[in-house]
Amino acid sequence: MQPAARSYEAVNELVSRPLLKPEELNWKFWWIAFMASLAATALMLVCILWLFTKGVGLWGVNTTIVWGFAIANYVWWIGIGNAGTLISAMLLLMRQHWRASINRFAEAMTIFAAGIAGLFPILHLGRPLYFYWLAPYPNTMALWPQWRSALVWDFWAILSYILFSILFWYAGLIPDLACMRDRARTRGARFWFGVFALGWRGSAHHWQIYHVYHTTMACLGVPLVVTLHSVVGMDFAASLMPGWSETIYPPYFVVGAMYSGFTMVIALAAAVRWGFSLEALITVDHFEVMAKILLAASIIMSLSYMTEWFGAWYSGAHEERSLVAYEFEGHYRALYYAMLFCNCFLPQIFWFKAARRSIAVVVVVGLMINIGMWIERINIVWMTLSHGYAVSMWRIFHPTYWDYLLMFSSLGLFALLYLLLCRIAPIVSMHETRRLLSQGAQQ
Repeated sequence: MQPAARSYEAVNELVSRPLLKPEELNWKFWWIAFMASLAATALMLVCILWLFTKGVGLWGVNTTIVWGFAIANYVWWIGIGNAGTLISAMLLLMRQHWRASINRFAEAMTIFAAGIAGLFPILHLGRPLYFYWLAPYPNTMALWPQWRSALVWDFWAILSYILFSILFWYAGLIPDLACMRDRARTRGARFWFGVFALGWRGSAHHWQIYHVYHTTMACLGVPLVVTLHSVVGMDFAASLMPGWSETIYPPYFVVGAMYSGFTMVIALAAAVRWGFSLEALITVDHFEVMAKILLAASIIMSLSYMTEWFGAWYSGAHEERSLVAYEFEGHYRALYYAMLFCNCFLPQIFWFKAARRSIAVVVVVGLMINIGMWIERINIVWMTLSHGYAVSMWRIFHPTYWDYLLMFSSLGLFALLYLLLCRIAPIVSMHETRRLLSQGAQQ
């Protein structure tokens, strides 16, 4: 932590200024980003309405590749969503103090990304108005969900995870809302911050309850996140298709979620740091630590890819070996090589300290990794469905501009939600950052 944030008051001032003293900041770039993300969100609504009007034939799906962009986007978004709470909970349990500057927007990232992810399976349904069939509503229509289907597990996993993430994020926000209530200059701000602070007084009893609750939720959050993305992996692993029916998929998807999620946290940390002048709280050291985590994750991902190749060779199954050959030599080989470059080779630059301590390098490499992880999701869907058991069923996926529009416009919705959050709630945890000061003073 830099000298500009070496006191309780300095931390409170830095974090609360965007909300309580907005006139001291230049909001020009915020408004530009807000208008751009609002336009992208409007485009997403247009895409959804037109999809409901015309059907999934708008997309590039065909009789063989029946999933396409929608399910790949779902897996990518849910991976980003999983990482936020997983990062925060694991760092809390491991007592990693540097989490104090990033956990707030990492947890919010979970809520927004998981919500967006949940839209894509519904949009993918041929009859999206019947999505509630996944829920065990009263059996008046003699129809119950197929509990052996991983898609039903997805519904409950996402729902429980979103509810848990909201509670986990909001509980961590309560002490800061009370601080904002006490510092607010207008009656309206004091009222609304006070309402959502739920009567927090900062007494010893309140802090005791808070720490027990927060630690307990973190203990529940880690296995919940692992379970959720394991279920997403089971969407594929529970099938009999070559390249999918592998036991490595659940842990492979969990690591991939952490990998892509950390890159999004890096991008958000850089944006928050620059946009709100929080260099004293989000330091170069934070980016260096996250770069090391990306390096470790890239090694694990590389090992996962090699395990897939080895498993296909060792099994001796013609279809498995043929699929691996298709990955390197087939129609999508350019995407496969791009995935390997972004996810495996590019992060090796973080072996060098100069690269880890360059915020620009960390952000750019992080964005490239996230692109690589999206390509990985595309490859998982397209490769197997394009090259399954029946040669007569081999098809190529040709995305339409509606596929691309919906994909990119969902990023606009994510950005819009984040920009709004920055105007209504503290984006960095004040009480956890202040606790670091007290611990430093004791040492």
